Amino acid sequence: MYLALHRGGWVMQKQLGQLLLDQLLVTYEISPDEYARLLSLMEKYRDRPMDLADATLVVAAEKTGYRRILTLDSDFLFYRISDRDSFDVIQVQ
Repeated sequence: MYLALHRGGWVMQKQLGQLLLDQLLVTYEISPDEYARLLSLMEKYRDRPMDLADATLVVAAEKTGYRRILTLDSDFLFYRISDRDSFDVIQVQ
């Protein structure tokens, strides 16, 4: 939501909020046993660099099987789910 506010203003942030209310966006809670995977991903993609927020989305994709992602971050074109599968990035216009 932070990037939505700064790139798309309140209108985009409100639209994202409505997607949450309509249950069209999925949330996932990272558990402590996944912390090592987060750090491993951040190290692997340190040249991009991958931050904690990006790593949590990769881990969530690995655990849920969801590949579709709405993001303004072009790094998701490079990140791999389970080190092999690519994300299906939804283009924001």
